[in-house]
Amino acid sequence: MSGPRRVRLPEHIVEIVGDAGEGAQKAAIAFAQLCAKAGNGLWTVEIIPSEIRPPPHTVGSASGNRIRLAERDRVTNAGNRAQVVLAFNEMALLSRLQADSIADDALVLIDDHWATHDAEQYRRSYRSVLDQCRARGARILEIPIEKETLRRADEATRGKNMFAVGLLCALYDKDLDVLDDVIRDIFKDKARAVVDLGVRLAEAGYNYGMASFEEIFEIRAVPTDVPKVAMNGNTALALGAVAAGFELCSMYPITPATSASHALSEIFEDFGGFVHQAEDEIAAIGVALGASYAGKTALTITSGPGMALKTEFQGLAVMTETPLVIVDVQRGGPSTGLPTKIEQADLLHALYGAPGDAPKVVIAPSTIEECYYILSVARRIAEEFRMLVIVLSDANLATGQQLFDRPDVSLTPRRPPLDLRPVPPGALPYAWDPITGLSQRLIPGQPGGMGVTTSLNHDRDGKACYDSERNQRGHAMRSRKLAALQRTLHPPSVFGPEEGELLLVGWGSTRGAIEEAVDMAREEGLAVSSINIQFLSPLPAGLKEVFSGFKKVITVELNYSDDWEDPLITHDNRRYGQLAWLLRAATLLDIDCVAKVPGRPLMPLEIVHEVKRILGVQTETRSEPQALSAAEGTN
Repeated sequence: MSGPRRVRLPEHIVEIVGDAGEGAQKAAIAFAQLCAKAGNGLWTVEIIPSEIRPPPHTVGSASGNRIRLAERDRVTNAGNRAQVVLAFNEMALLSRLQADSIADDALVLIDDHWATHDAEQYRRSYRSVLDQCRARGARILEIPIEKETLRRADEATRGKNMFAVGLLCALYDKDLDVLDDVIRDIFKDKARAVVDLGVRLAEAGYNYGMASFEEIFEIRAVPTDVPKVAMNGNTALALGAVAAGFELCSMYPITPATSASHALSEIFEDFGGFVHQAEDEIAAIGVALGASYAGKTALTITSGPGMALKTEFQGLAVMTETPLVIVDVQRGGPSTGLPTKIEQADLLHALYGAPGDAPKVVIAPSTIEECYYILSVARRIAEEFRMLVIVLSDANLATGQQLFDRPDVSLTPRRPPLDLRPVPPGALPYAWDPITGLSQRLIPGQPGGMGVTTSLNHDRDGKACYDSERNQRGHAMRSRKLAALQRTLHPPSVFGPEEGELLLVGWGSTRGAIEEAVDMAREEGLAVSSINIQFLSPLPAGLKEVFSGFKKVITVELNYSDDWEDPLITHDNRRYGQLAWLLRAATLLDIDCVAKVPGRPLMPLEIVHEVKRILGVQTETRSEPQALSAAEGTN
């Protein structure tokens, strides 16, 4: 036999899903690492239940990962609908149908264990979901994953994910020897017997696939001499914190930010750093702020609910002009909201979530690579301007993986040693420059640097004051620093021509999908361009000039706005996306928005559809997948 025929493709998207705890996440990690080692461009997105222990074999229990792999080495977003899905049960598959994340003609690999299950309700729902897939045009391969696993392991739950990885290794024509190395590395802390079993099961899955698949996919990698790395955004933040010279990270565990502290705690001590897990979010920022006041370079990492608890200490950092960096890994809200899903809904809170006028610097990375470098930028601004700097990452960046050039440490210079020489007589803790608002930072214990620090309004000597003139001056000096920083910023570069019908404006992790959508729209003859804004406070200069080259300006965001077609919505009461709200106020231009909260990254095709709607271009509509009824789709 000649074996399966090979089909060469420029890229593909595969999703691996199962019940929470079945190992789909681990399988996806192994396959993503396999693709990265092969040199494929990569972007992954975790699929995580919102509940800690969701009911098994339900739509809400679906857990896994989406992996986009490509011939090119740079992939900037999760792409459109998946062409392949490997599901451990039909309810996990159904969850992806309901999320509209799977192409109609997708190849579905599913464990056939449920076709003959003792429980009739499982057999019925299995048949129903597969019938729905077939009706959409899907190709279905029912594979005895559990049965094949049990031939080699005592429990299917302990190994079927590795059998599944072997299947994908065969389907995508990857090197089995490299997969062996990946598995041994992932399970290096496990007993030898566990590691060997994982390798044997992966090999069994590979052999089964090569014997069963009629065709397999070949996605070659472009050769490169540039060393590459693959990691998620939280790991990049941790490495970036070390490279930037931070000395302390104080945080309280919160999804999806927690893994950043885990990654940091594994390496920080080797570089003289210290990770402090506080008793709560308030204590975490208090420790970081106190350490910074004493001269250390400190940050705290959290998510939206933690930002709310840190509000009072943020105000203290602003009033005392103590350098501090906060990383907010955004998630869905409000309240507990969607703890494992993506939103960009903390922008206005980051800007204004403190009592009174509390000017802060707010910046947002747009790629996982930028997560590494941005902490060096944040640290330098915080210390040079004596300001609070908030870095807005999000769940898409935090948990996804991207292949990118190995970071250049020379681009993230460490902070020079503190200058603790005696200060001149009469030095003041807030000797504000009247033009820039900047002042020399005095460290407690520095000879001649004694002064007063208070959370009350104060004068240049730090002493509390209540009169109108000095209150006004204190506010002006703290605000003046934003203007001084803004003078150093360049206008964002335009992706595409600098004139056209429509300009899309994004921030954070939407950048990759927006730029891919712009390329798709321009291929269809549409005059569309985009920009990405990294500095959100202060906004860069020149935005009005950039906007003037386009007839319409629209923000694309992962936060809520009212649709014009919604009941009761008018020009007087419509709520806009958060960046749109900010830009309308800053430019006094009629800037509209496409702002949605689907709980997942935006697809480029979705953005293209919105572009055509805005420009009045006819477009084909795709019917939404029909969800099964409760009787058919749940147990």
